Amino acid sequence: MRSEIEISVDPQRIDDADYLDQRIKKEVIPERGQSYAYELLRRSIDARRTVHYRLRYAVYIGEEVPQQVNHATLYTDVTSASVVHIIGAGPAGYFAALQCLKSGLKPVIYDRGKDAQARRRDLKAVQQDGTVNPDSNYCFGEGGAGTYSDGKLYTRSHKRGPVRDVLEMLVEHGADKRILSDAHPHIGSNRLPKIIEAIRETIEQHGGEVYFDRKVTDLKRGDGHLMISFADSPQIKSSQTILATGHSARDIYTILHSRGIQLEAKDLAIGVRVEHPQPLIDRLQYKRHDRGPLPPSRYTLRCKVDDRSVFSFCMCPGGLIVPTATSPGEIVINGMSLSRRDSPFANSGIVVEVSVDQIPEPMGKDALRTMRYQEWIEKTVFQHGDGSQAAPAQRLTDFIKGRASKDLGPSSYIPGIYPARLDLLLPSDIAMALQRGFRYFGKRMKGYVTDTAQILAVETRTSAPIRIPRDFSELNHPDWPELYPCGEGAGYAGGIMSAALDGMRVVSKIAEKLHN
Repeated sequence: MRSEIEISVDPQRIDDADYLDQRIKKEVIPERGQSYAYELLRRSIDARRTVHYRLRYAVYIGEEVPQQVNHATLYTDVTSASVVHIIGAGPAGYFAALQCLKSGLKPVIYDRGKDAQARRRDLKAVQQDGTVNPDSNYCFGEGGAGTYSDGKLYTRSHKRGPVRDVLEMLVEHGADKRILSDAHPHIGSNRLPKIIEAIRETIEQHGGEVYFDRKVTDLKRGDGHLMISFADSPQIKSSQTILATGHSARDIYTILHSRGIQLEAKDLAIGVRVEHPQPLIDRLQYKRHDRGPLPPSRYTLRCKVDDRSVFSFCMCPGGLIVPTATSPGEIVINGMSLSRRDSPFANSGIVVEVSVDQIPEPMGKDALRTMRYQEWIEKTVFQHGDGSQAAPAQRLTDFIKGRASKDLGPSSYIPGIYPARLDLLLPSDIAMALQRGFRYFGKRMKGYVTDTAQILAVETRTSAPIRIPRDFSELNHPDWPELYPCGEGAGYAGGIMSAALDGMRVVSKIAEKLHN
Protein backbone atom coordinates (compact mmCIF):
# COMPACT_ATOMS: atom_id res chain seq x y z
CA MET A 1 0.00 0.00 0.00
CA ARG A 2 1.30 3.44 -0.93
CA SER A 3 0.50 6.65 0.91
CA GLU A 4 2.03 10.12 1.15
CA ILE A 5 2.90 12.03 4.32
CA GLU A 6 4.44 15.40 5.07
CA ILE A 7 6.50 16.24 8.12
CA SER A 8 8.09 19.44 9.42
CA VAL A 9 11.72 19.20 10.54
CA ASP A 10 14.00 21.61 12.38
CA PRO A 11 16.98 22.60 10.17
CA GLN A 12 19.37 21.22 12.78
CA ARG A 13 17.98 17.70 12.24
CA ILE A 14 17.58 17.67 8.47
CA ASP A 15 20.51 15.25 8.02
CA ASP A 16 19.69 13.00 11.00
CA ALA A 17 18.61 9.81 9.24
CA ASP A 18 17.60 7.96 12.41
CA TYR A 19 15.45 10.86 13.60
CA LEU A 20 13.72 11.13 10.20
CA ASP A 21 13.07 7.39 10.17
CA GLN A 22 11.44 7.55 13.60
CA ARG A 23 9.27 10.50 12.53
CA ILE A 24 8.08 8.63 9.45
CA LYS A 25 7.46 5.44 11.42
CA LYS A 26 5.39 7.39 13.94
CA GLU A 27 3.28 8.88 11.15
CA VAL A 28 2.47 5.64 9.35
CA ILE A 29 2.27 3.40 12.50
CA PRO A 30 2.79 0.05 10.72
CA GLU A 31 1.60 -3.07 12.53
CA ARG A 32 4.18 -4.83 14.68
CA GLY A 33 6.72 -6.50 12.43
CA GLN A 34 5.19 -5.09 9.26
CA SER A 35 7.75 -3.84 6.75
CA TYR A 36 7.75 -0.39 5.30
CA ALA A 37 9.88 1.67 2.93
CA TYR A 38 9.81 5.26 1.81
CA GLU A 39 11.28 7.77 -0.60
CA LEU A 40 11.58 11.54 -0.39
CA LEU A 41 9.39 13.25 -2.96
CA ARG A 42 9.93 16.91 -2.15
CA ARG A 43 12.04 19.02 0.20
CA SER A 44 11.36 22.70 0.72
CA ILE A 45 11.97 25.43 3.30
CA ASP A 46 9.09 27.22 4.98
CA ALA A 47 10.22 30.54 6.51
CA ARG A 48 6.85 32.19 6.97
CA ARG A 49 6.94 31.90 10.78
CA THR A 50 9.53 29.66 12.36
CA VAL A 51 11.99 28.37 9.78
CA HIS A 52 11.65 24.65 9.12
CA TYR A 53 11.96 22.09 6.36
CA ARG A 54 8.86 20.53 4.88
CA LEU A 55 9.47 16.98 3.70
CA ARG A 56 6.97 14.99 1.67
CA TYR A 57 7.45 11.22 1.45
CA ALA A 58 5.86 8.36 -0.39
CA VAL A 59 5.53 5.53 2.14
CA TYR A 60 5.08 1.90 1.08
CA ILE A 61 3.60 -0.52 3.64
CA GLY A 62 4.52 -4.14 3.04
CA GLU A 63 6.33 -3.43 -0.21
CA GLU A 64 9.53 -1.95 -1.57
CA VAL A 65 10.08 1.44 -3.16
CA PRO A 66 9.50 0.99 -6.91
CA GLN A 67 12.66 1.11 -8.98
CA GLN A 68 13.25 4.23 -11.04
CA VAL A 69 13.20 4.08 -14.79
CA ASN A 70 16.66 3.41 -16.18
CA HIS A 71 16.63 5.69 -19.19
CA ALA A 72 19.91 4.28 -20.45
CA THR A 73 18.13 1.01 -21.27
CA LEU A 74 15.74 2.90 -23.57
CA TYR A 75 18.45 4.28 -25.84
CA THR A 76 18.91 2.37 -29.09
CA ASP A 77 21.73 2.27 -31.61
CA VAL A 78 20.70 4.78 -34.28
CA THR A 79 23.79 4.66 -36.49
CA SER A 80 21.76 3.72 -39.57
CA ALA A 81 18.44 5.32 -38.61
CA SER A 82 16.60 8.24 -40.20
CA VAL A 83 18.41 11.51 -39.48
CA VAL A 84 17.08 14.49 -37.55
CA HIS A 85 19.32 17.55 -37.88
CA ILE A 86 19.44 19.69 -34.74
CA ILE A 87 20.83 23.23 -34.80
CA GLY A 88 21.93 24.12 -31.29
CA ALA A 89 23.55 22.05 -28.51
CA GLY A 90 21.72 23.64 -25.60
CA PRO A 91 19.19 21.84 -23.38
CA ALA A 92 16.53 21.81 -26.09
CA GLY A 93 18.97 20.37 -28.63
CA TYR A 94 20.61 17.81 -26.34
CA PHE A 95 17.37 16.50 -24.84
CA ALA A 96 15.88 16.37 -28.32
CA ALA A 97 18.86 14.19 -29.19
CA LEU A 98 18.29 11.89 -26.20
CA GLN A 99 14.66 11.56 -27.23
CA CYS A 100 15.87 10.63 -30.72
CA LEU A 101 17.82 7.74 -29.20
CA LYS A 102 14.61 6.54 -27.52
CA SER A 103 12.62 6.98 -30.73
CA GLY A 104 14.94 5.20 -33.14
CA LEU A 105 16.10 8.37 -34.87
CA LYS A 106 19.67 9.55 -35.49
CA PRO A 107 20.42 13.03 -34.09
CA VAL A 108 23.06 15.07 -35.87
CA ILE A 109 23.76 18.24 -33.88
CA TYR A 110 25.47 21.43 -35.06
CA ASP A 111 26.48 24.23 -32.70
CA ARG A 112 28.15 27.52 -33.57
CA GLY A 113 30.18 27.47 -30.36
CA LYS A 114 32.77 25.23 -28.74
CA ASP A 115 32.54 22.24 -26.45
CA ALA A 116 32.03 22.92 -22.74
CA GLN A 117 35.70 22.75 -21.78
CA ALA A 118 36.97 24.85 -24.69
CA ARG A 119 34.39 27.56 -23.85
CA ARG A 120 36.23 28.27 -20.59
CA ARG A 121 39.01 30.20 -22.35
CA ASP A 122 36.50 32.50 -24.03
CA LEU A 123 34.66 33.10 -20.76
CA LYS A 124 37.95 34.03 -19.12
CA ALA A 125 38.67 36.43 -21.97
CA VAL A 126 35.37 38.28 -21.57
CA GLN A 127 35.70 38.35 -17.77
CA GLN A 128 39.29 39.57 -17.57
CA ASP A 129 40.02 41.23 -20.92
CA GLY A 130 36.59 42.37 -22.08
CA THR A 131 37.00 40.39 -25.32
CA VAL A 132 33.69 38.98 -26.58
CA ASN A 133 33.85 36.04 -28.99
CA PRO A 134 30.52 36.24 -30.88
CA ASP A 135 30.38 32.45 -31.28
CA SER A 136 31.70 31.28 -27.90
CA ASN A 137 30.56 33.06 -24.75
CA TYR A 138 28.16 32.68 -21.83
CA CYS A 139 25.25 32.12 -24.24
CA PHE A 140 26.77 30.20 -27.16
CA GLY A 141 28.47 26.83 -26.97
CA GLU A 142 27.82 23.33 -25.68
CA GLY A 143 25.02 23.27 -23.13
CA GLY A 144 23.78 26.74 -24.05
CA ALA A 145 23.37 29.64 -21.64
CA GLY A 146 22.64 27.46 -18.62
CA THR A 147 26.00 25.67 -18.67
CA TYR A 148 27.95 28.56 -17.18
CA SER A 149 25.18 30.75 -15.85
CA ASP A 150 23.81 28.81 -12.93
CA GLY A 151 22.10 25.60 -13.95
CA LYS A 152 18.82 26.21 -12.11
CA LEU A 153 16.24 23.53 -12.79
CA TYR A 154 13.14 25.06 -11.22
CA THR A 155 10.17 25.08 -13.57
CA ARG A 156 6.42 25.49 -13.59
CA SER A 157 6.26 23.54 -16.85
CA HIS A 158 4.75 20.33 -15.47
CA LYS A 159 1.94 20.50 -18.03
CA ARG A 160 4.46 20.54 -20.88
CA GLY A 161 5.83 17.08 -20.27
CA PRO A 162 7.61 14.65 -17.95
CA VAL A 163 9.70 16.90 -15.70
CA ARG A 164 10.73 13.89 -13.62
CA ASP A 165 12.19 12.20 -16.71
CA VAL A 166 14.44 15.19 -17.40
CA LEU A 167 15.67 15.23 -13.80
CA GLU A 168 16.28 11.48 -13.83
CA MET A 169 18.31 11.73 -17.04
CA LEU A 170 20.40 14.51 -15.51
CA VAL A 171 21.06 12.31 -12.46
CA GLU A 172 22.03 9.40 -14.72
CA HIS A 173 24.59 11.69 -16.32
CA GLY A 174 26.12 12.82 -13.03
CA ALA A 175 23.82 15.29 -11.29
CA ASP A 176 23.23 15.02 -7.53
CA LYS A 177 20.17 12.90 -6.67
CA ARG A 178 18.85 15.71 -4.51
CA ILE A 179 17.57 17.48 -7.62
CA LEU A 180 14.83 14.82 -7.73
CA SER A 181 13.28 16.13 -4.52
CA ASP A 182 14.47 19.71 -3.96
CA ALA A 183 11.76 22.31 -4.46
CA HIS A 184 14.32 24.52 -6.22
CA PRO A 185 16.81 22.08 -7.77
CA HIS A 186 20.17 23.52 -8.71
CA ILE A 187 23.25 21.90 -10.22
CA GLY A 188 25.75 24.77 -10.30
CA SER A 189 27.91 26.17 -13.07
CA ASN A 190 30.96 24.28 -11.80
CA ARG A 191 29.25 20.88 -12.12
CA LEU A 192 26.95 21.25 -15.11
CA PRO A 193 29.70 21.16 -17.79
CA LYS A 194 30.66 17.58 -16.85
CA ILE A 195 27.02 16.54 -17.02
CA ILE A 196 26.64 18.15 -20.45
CA GLU A 197 29.76 16.33 -21.67
CA ALA A 198 28.35 13.03 -20.37
CA ILE A 199 25.14 13.61 -22.33
CA ARG A 200 27.20 14.20 -25.46
CA GLU A 201 29.05 10.92 -24.86
CA THR A 202 25.72 9.09 -24.60
CA ILE A 203 24.55 10.62 -27.88
CA GLU A 204 27.75 9.68 -29.71
CA GLN A 205 28.00 6.18 -28.19
CA HIS A 206 24.58 5.34 -29.65
CA GLY A 207 25.32 6.58 -33.16
CA GLY A 208 24.42 10.26 -32.92
CA GLU A 209 26.83 12.96 -34.08
CA VAL A 210 27.79 16.32 -32.54
CA TYR A 211 29.71 19.05 -34.39
CA PHE A 212 31.05 22.28 -32.91
CA ASP A 213 32.22 25.46 -34.67
CA ARG A 214 29.33 25.06 -37.12
CA LYS A 215 27.78 28.48 -37.49
CA VAL A 216 24.69 28.57 -39.68
CA THR A 217 24.93 31.32 -42.31
CA ASP A 218 21.81 30.60 -44.34
CA LEU A 219 18.66 28.50 -44.53
CA LYS A 220 16.83 27.88 -47.80
CA ARG A 221 13.86 25.73 -48.62
CA GLY A 222 13.99 23.21 -51.44
CA ASP A 223 11.43 20.64 -52.57
CA GLY A 224 10.51 18.92 -49.31
CA HIS A 225 13.79 19.74 -47.59
CA LEU A 226 15.95 22.55 -46.26
CA MET A 227 19.45 23.49 -47.39
CA ILE A 228 21.56 24.56 -44.42
CA SER A 229 24.73 26.58 -45.06
CA PHE A 230 27.62 26.91 -42.59
CA ALA A 231 30.46 29.38 -42.31
CA ASP A 232 33.32 26.92 -42.81
CA SER A 233 31.68 23.61 -43.72
CA PRO A 234 29.82 22.10 -46.67
CA GLN A 235 26.13 22.75 -47.11
CA ILE A 236 23.78 19.99 -45.99
CA LYS A 237 20.33 18.84 -47.06
CA SER A 238 17.81 18.14 -44.29
CA SER A 239 14.29 16.72 -44.29
CA GLN A 240 13.76 17.24 -40.53
CA THR A 241 15.46 20.22 -38.91
CA ILE A 242 15.03 21.22 -35.27
CA LEU A 243 15.96 24.86 -34.74
CA ALA A 244 17.08 25.17 -31.10
CA THR A 245 19.47 28.12 -31.20
CA GLY A 246 18.62 29.90 -27.92
CA HIS A 247 17.32 33.37 -27.11
CA SER A 248 20.41 35.30 -28.24
CA ALA A 249 20.97 34.03 -31.80
CA ARG A 250 19.97 37.27 -33.46
CA ASP A 251 21.57 36.33 -36.76
CA ILE A 252 19.19 33.35 -37.05
CA TYR A 253 16.19 35.66 -36.71
CA THR A 254 17.71 37.93 -39.34
CA ILE A 255 18.28 35.04 -41.75
CA LEU A 256 14.72 33.80 -41.37
CA HIS A 257 13.37 37.34 -41.79
CA SER A 258 15.40 37.82 -44.97
CA ARG A 259 13.94 34.59 -46.34
CA GLY A 260 10.42 35.89 -45.77
CA ILE A 261 9.54 33.26 -43.19
CA GLN A 262 6.85 34.30 -40.71
CA LEU A 263 8.12 35.65 -37.36
CA GLU A 264 6.33 37.37 -34.48
CA ALA A 265 7.56 40.19 -32.27
CA LYS A 266 7.34 39.11 -28.63
CA ASP A 267 7.03 40.93 -25.30
CA LEU A 268 10.28 41.59 -23.42
CA ALA A 269 11.49 42.30 -19.91
CA ILE A 270 14.24 44.90 -19.40
CA GLY A 271 15.93 45.97 -16.18
CA VAL A 272 18.93 45.61 -13.90
CA ARG A 273 20.69 43.20 -11.54
CA VAL A 274 20.43 44.10 -7.88
CA GLU A 275 23.17 42.81 -5.56
CA HIS A 276 22.88 42.56 -1.77
CA PRO A 277 25.15 41.05 0.85
CA GLN A 278 23.90 37.47 1.21
CA PRO A 279 23.87 37.64 5.05
CA LEU A 280 21.40 40.54 4.80
CA ILE A 281 19.00 38.52 2.64
CA ASP A 282 19.39 35.59 5.04
CA ARG A 283 18.42 37.78 8.00
CA LEU A 284 15.44 39.23 6.15
CA GLN A 285 14.13 35.86 4.99
CA TYR A 286 15.03 33.57 7.88
CA LYS A 287 14.50 36.22 10.58
CA ARG A 288 17.60 35.09 12.42
CA HIS A 289 21.08 36.57 12.75
CA ASP A 290 22.90 33.43 11.62
CA ARG A 291 21.39 31.06 9.07
CA GLY A 292 23.24 28.10 10.61
CA PRO A 293 22.74 24.90 8.58
CA LEU A 294 20.23 26.54 6.24
CA PRO A 295 21.24 27.25 2.63
CA PRO A 296 21.66 30.83 1.38
CA SER A 297 18.20 32.34 1.20
CA ARG A 298 16.37 33.29 -1.96
CA TYR A 299 13.44 35.60 -2.63
CA THR A 300 10.76 36.21 -5.24
CA LEU A 301 9.23 39.65 -5.67
CA ARG A 302 6.59 41.00 -8.03
CA CYS A 303 4.30 44.00 -8.29
CA LYS A 304 2.31 46.03 -10.79
CA VAL A 305 3.29 49.56 -11.81
CA ASP A 306 0.68 51.19 -14.06
CA ASP A 307 -0.39 47.79 -15.42
CA ARG A 308 3.22 46.75 -16.08
CA SER A 309 4.77 43.90 -14.13
CA VAL A 310 8.01 44.54 -12.26
CA PHE A 311 9.49 41.29 -10.99
CA SER A 312 12.55 39.42 -9.83
CA PHE A 313 14.15 37.06 -12.33
CA CYS A 314 16.79 34.35 -11.97
CA MET A 315 17.56 35.08 -8.32
CA CYS A 316 21.02 33.74 -7.42
CA PRO A 317 21.68 33.21 -3.70
CA GLY A 318 25.39 33.10 -2.91
CA GLY A 319 25.97 34.01 -6.53
CA LEU A 320 27.95 36.10 -8.98
CA ILE A 321 27.05 38.59 -11.70
CA VAL A 322 28.61 37.73 -15.06
CA PRO A 323 29.00 39.46 -18.46
CA THR A 324 26.78 37.76 -21.04
CA ALA A 325 27.22 39.90 -24.15
CA THR A 326 27.20 37.93 -27.39
CA SER A 327 28.75 40.60 -29.61
CA PRO A 328 31.41 43.27 -29.13
CA GLY A 329 30.03 46.70 -28.34
CA GLU A 330 27.26 45.73 -25.93
CA ILE A 331 26.83 45.30 -22.18
CA VAL A 332 24.58 42.48 -20.95
CA ILE A 333 24.67 40.92 -17.49
CA ASN A 334 23.18 37.86 -15.85
CA GLY A 335 23.54 35.94 -12.58
CA MET A 336 24.99 32.55 -11.71
CA SER A 337 25.87 30.43 -8.69
CA LEU A 338 28.35 27.64 -8.12
CA SER A 339 27.03 24.46 -6.53
CA ARG A 340 28.07 25.54 -3.02
CA ARG A 341 26.54 28.99 -3.44
CA ASP A 342 29.26 30.37 -1.19
CA SER A 343 29.68 33.86 -2.63
CA PRO A 344 29.08 36.65 -0.05
CA PHE A 345 26.58 38.21 -2.44
CA ALA A 346 23.00 37.59 -3.49
CA ASN A 347 21.87 38.93 -6.85
CA SER A 348 18.69 38.96 -8.84
CA GLY A 349 17.41 40.43 -12.04
CA ILE A 350 14.71 43.04 -11.40
CA VAL A 351 12.99 43.68 -14.70
CA VAL A 352 10.07 45.56 -16.20
CA GLU A 353 7.60 44.06 -18.61
CA VAL A 354 7.78 45.70 -22.05
CA SER A 355 4.95 44.78 -24.41
CA VAL A 356 5.30 44.87 -28.18
CA ASP A 357 3.11 47.97 -28.45
CA GLN A 358 5.46 49.84 -26.08
CA ILE A 359 8.46 49.50 -28.40
CA PRO A 360 9.49 52.98 -29.66
CA GLU A 361 8.60 53.77 -33.28
CA PRO A 362 12.23 54.25 -34.44
CA MET A 363 12.71 50.50 -33.94
CA GLY A 364 10.40 49.85 -36.91
CA LYS A 365 7.14 48.00 -37.32
CA ASP A 366 8.28 44.56 -38.46
CA ALA A 367 8.82 41.41 -36.39
CA LEU A 368 12.43 42.35 -35.57
CA ARG A 369 11.54 45.56 -33.72
CA THR A 370 11.70 43.98 -30.26
CA MET A 371 15.15 42.58 -31.04
CA ARG A 372 16.34 45.98 -32.26
CA TYR A 373 15.10 47.65 -29.07
CA GLN A 374 16.89 45.09 -26.90
CA GLU A 375 20.09 45.57 -28.91
CA TRP A 376 19.83 49.38 -28.82
CA ILE A 377 19.66 49.42 -25.02
CA GLU A 378 22.68 47.12 -24.72
CA LYS A 379 24.74 49.26 -27.08
CA THR A 380 23.68 52.47 -25.35
CA VAL A 381 24.94 51.13 -22.02
CA PHE A 382 28.22 50.02 -23.62
CA GLN A 383 28.80 53.41 -25.26
CA HIS A 384 28.37 55.11 -21.89
CA GLY A 385 31.42 53.22 -20.56
CA ASP A 386 35.11 53.05 -21.42
CA GLY A 387 34.95 50.34 -24.08
CA SER A 388 35.44 47.47 -21.65
CA GLN A 389 32.88 45.11 -20.12
CA ALA A 390 32.76 47.21 -16.92
CA ALA A 391 29.12 47.74 -15.95
CA PRO A 392 27.51 51.02 -14.82
CA ALA A 393 26.22 50.79 -11.26
CA GLN A 394 24.39 52.84 -8.65
CA ARG A 395 23.52 52.34 -5.01
CA LEU A 396 19.89 51.25 -4.75
CA THR A 397 18.88 54.11 -2.45
CA ASP A 398 20.43 56.64 -4.84
CA PHE A 399 18.65 55.11 -7.82
CA ILE A 400 15.29 55.34 -6.09
CA LYS A 401 15.91 58.98 -5.12
CA GLY A 402 17.33 59.94 -8.52
CA ARG A 403 20.77 61.06 -7.39
CA ALA A 404 24.36 60.19 -8.19
CA SER A 405 26.22 57.70 -6.01
CA LYS A 406 29.35 59.26 -4.48
CA ASP A 407 30.97 55.85 -4.27
CA LEU A 408 30.25 52.17 -4.79
CA GLY A 409 30.72 49.13 -2.61
CA PRO A 410 32.26 45.77 -3.48
CA SER A 411 30.66 43.64 -6.19
CA SER A 412 30.96 40.09 -7.51
CA TYR A 413 31.13 41.38 -11.09
CA ILE A 414 34.70 40.58 -12.20
CA PRO A 415 35.04 43.07 -15.12
CA GLY A 416 34.36 45.85 -12.61
CA ILE A 417 31.74 48.52 -12.02
CA TYR A 418 31.74 52.30 -12.24
CA PRO A 419 29.26 54.88 -10.85
CA ALA A 420 26.54 56.03 -13.23
CA ARG A 421 23.06 57.52 -13.10
CA LEU A 422 21.09 54.46 -14.17
CA ASP A 423 17.90 56.42 -13.54
CA LEU A 424 19.01 58.56 -16.52
CA LEU A 425 20.85 55.95 -18.60
CA LEU A 426 17.94 53.51 -18.86
CA PRO A 427 14.85 54.38 -20.92
CA SER A 428 12.81 56.73 -18.75
CA ASP A 429 9.69 54.55 -18.59
CA ILE A 430 11.72 51.53 -17.49
CA ALA A 431 13.69 53.56 -14.93
CA MET A 432 10.53 55.02 -13.38
CA ALA A 433 8.84 51.61 -13.20
CA LEU A 434 11.93 50.16 -11.51
CA GLN A 435 12.06 53.00 -8.98
CA ARG A 436 8.44 52.46 -8.00
CA GLY A 437 8.89 48.70 -7.99
CA PHE A 438 11.88 48.90 -5.66
CA ARG A 439 9.95 51.16 -3.29
CA TYR A 440 7.18 48.57 -3.12
CA PHE A 441 9.68 45.75 -2.57
CA GLY A 442 11.25 47.75 0.27
CA LYS A 443 7.86 47.94 2.00
CA ARG A 444 7.14 44.28 1.49
CA MET A 445 10.60 43.14 2.57
CA LYS A 446 11.77 45.53 5.29
CA GLY A 447 15.48 46.20 4.93
CA TYR A 448 15.63 45.28 1.21
CA VAL A 449 16.19 48.91 0.19
CA THR A 450 19.56 49.78 1.67
CA ASP A 451 22.81 51.59 0.85
CA THR A 452 24.58 48.24 0.85
CA ALA A 453 22.56 47.15 -2.20
CA GLN A 454 23.69 48.14 -5.68
CA ILE A 455 22.13 47.81 -9.10
CA LEU A 456 24.08 47.05 -12.28
CA ALA A 457 22.94 47.50 -15.89
CA VAL A 458 21.69 46.01 -18.02
CA GLU A 459 19.55 42.84 -17.79
CA THR A 460 17.89 42.28 -21.18
CA ARG A 461 18.05 38.59 -22.07
CA THR A 462 15.31 37.21 -19.86
CA SER A 463 13.68 35.57 -22.89
CA ALA A 464 13.70 35.57 -26.67
CA PRO A 465 12.59 38.85 -28.29
CA ILE A 466 10.91 36.96 -31.14
CA ARG A 467 8.65 33.95 -31.49
CA ILE A 468 9.05 31.62 -34.46
CA PRO A 469 5.51 30.35 -35.15
CA ARG A 470 4.73 26.65 -35.40
CA ASP A 471 1.68 24.55 -36.05
CA PHE A 472 -0.15 23.81 -32.82
CA SER A 473 -0.46 20.09 -33.45
CA GLU A 474 2.47 19.22 -35.76
CA LEU A 475 4.97 21.62 -34.09
CA ASN A 476 6.54 22.58 -37.41
CA HIS A 477 6.61 26.00 -39.03
CA PRO A 478 3.53 26.78 -41.15
CA ASP A 479 5.67 28.16 -44.00
CA TRP A 480 8.48 25.60 -43.87
CA PRO A 481 7.05 22.25 -42.65
CA GLU A 482 10.53 20.71 -42.56
CA LEU A 483 11.57 23.22 -39.86
CA TYR A 484 10.72 22.63 -36.21
CA PRO A 485 11.25 25.78 -34.09
CA CYS A 486 12.11 24.64 -30.59
CA GLY A 487 13.04 25.79 -27.11
CA GLU A 488 13.74 29.20 -25.69
CA GLY A 489 15.02 30.80 -28.89
CA ALA A 490 11.79 29.98 -30.69
CA GLY A 491 9.70 31.38 -27.86
CA TYR A 492 8.46 28.08 -26.38
CA ALA A 493 10.54 27.76 -23.21
CA GLY A 494 12.01 29.83 -20.40
CA GLY A 495 14.93 27.90 -18.94
CA ILE A 496 16.79 24.60 -18.87
CA MET A 497 13.86 22.40 -17.90
CA SER A 498 11.19 23.84 -20.17
CA ALA A 499 13.67 23.89 -23.08
CA ALA A 500 14.57 20.24 -22.49
CA LEU A 501 10.89 19.30 -22.34
CA ASP A 502 10.18 21.15 -25.57
CA GLY A 503 13.04 19.39 -27.33
CA MET A 504 11.67 16.01 -26.26
CA ARG A 505 8.16 16.97 -27.30
CA VAL A 506 9.24 18.06 -30.79
CA VAL A 507 11.14 14.81 -31.40
CA SER A 508 8.17 12.76 -30.26
CA LYS A 509 6.08 14.54 -32.88
CA ILE A 510 8.70 13.94 -35.59
CA ALA A 511 8.91 10.25 -34.63
CA GLU A 512 5.14 9.94 -34.80
CA LYS A 513 5.21 11.41 -38.30
CA LEU A 514 8.10 9.26 -39.57
CA HIS A 515 6.98 5.97 -38.06
CA ASN A 516 3.38 6.17 -39.29
